[in-house]
Amino acid sequence: MKLTIPEYTLSIAPYVPGKPLEALEREYGISDSIKLASNENPLGPSPKAVAAMQAAIGNLHRYPEEPGYVLLHRLAGHLGVEPDKIIIGNGSDEIIGLLSRALLQPGDEVIVPTPSFLMYTIVAQTAGAIPVAVPLKEMALNLDAILAQVTAKTRIIFICNPNNPTGQIVTQAAFDAFLEALPETILVVVDEAYIEFVRNKDCLNGLSSLEADRPVVVLRTFSKAYGLAGLRVGYGVMPAELASVLNRVRMPFNVNSMAQAGAAAALDDVDFLEKTITLVHTELDFLYKALDERGIRYVPSQTNFFLIDLARDAGNVYENMLRQGVIVRPMTGYGYPRTIRINVGLPKENQRFISALDVVLRLSE
Repeated sequence: MKLTIPEYTLSIAPYVPGKPLEALEREYGISDSIKLASNENPLGPSPKAVAAMQAAIGNLHRYPEEPGYVLLHRLAGHLGVEPDKIIIGNGSDEIIGLLSRALLQPGDEVIVPTPSFLMYTIVAQTAGAIPVAVPLKEMALNLDAILAQVTAKTRIIFICNPNNPTGQIVTQAAFDAFLEALPETILVVVDEAYIEFVRNKDCLNGLSSLEADRPVVVLRTFSKAYGLAGLRVGYGVMPAELASVLNRVRMPFNVNSMAQAGAAAALDDVDFLEKTITLVHTELDFLYKALDERGIRYVPSQTNFFLIDLARDAGNVYENMLRQGVIVRPMTGYGYPRTIRINVGLPKENQRFISALDVVLRLSE
């Protein structure tokens, strides 16, 4: 191929998602496997969302309403903000990409806590910007260290709260002080993909910072607590002026009709959301207790997932768990070679995980 491809594009390491159930069963000849690797909702989608999508099927020959009037106004009412401050996207990943496309130029710097969601680094690199990695401190974001890395070239800072993959939070008080210390020319992106699961009342709520007249974007998603990962619907809340800029680079009809209908209905299904959160908290406590009984170390989390330090090679554990029909996520690529990450499943799935882990750890002794 004779195309000229920029070096900064070739330097990008592709994002590797969790292994699909179908791939596991096809490759290993296993049936009835379970997946606890991608932080998905074990209850599936909201029944109201499913009904809304079924009702939308008859209009699939029409383009979606642009830019998603019904969903935008449902979100605006739910969040207490004006619709012109919201951008909906094909997953919140798309909003991250839009910010990169609209704001970054080659040579700009983007501060990324490490480890955190890998797409922050990838979108910076696609614009030719320079990702500046700032290590975590005791599994949590180190805001002081982030401030120390700010230069005249800094354009965007990503704050994943709670952080993926560690599940730790930034407090409201710490963030307020951090924001006050930053130049007003730097955009802070607060990614709240897991905010619905937080139990710590001191946790930062990024929406409160939008009133401070500072360049802050809050990202949220329907993929996790709302159980709509397959639809790919996320959104960003930001100053109206910035939303207007993103609408200049956003592709038209970027969120399909069924996704818009399903997300709007899911937002209204308060009972399903509460059921999801209750399940996650109950089952997290079950898993913590089971690991405590076995003397296995883990990192308590404010999300629907958490890290488990197995004191042995995570890649080997991952492969052996696959043979037990259980998909987990090895954290080797995140700098934790002895650690796996699991998300909460249904009670029977969590019990099966513990049983499979017992078998795998005995095999590796």
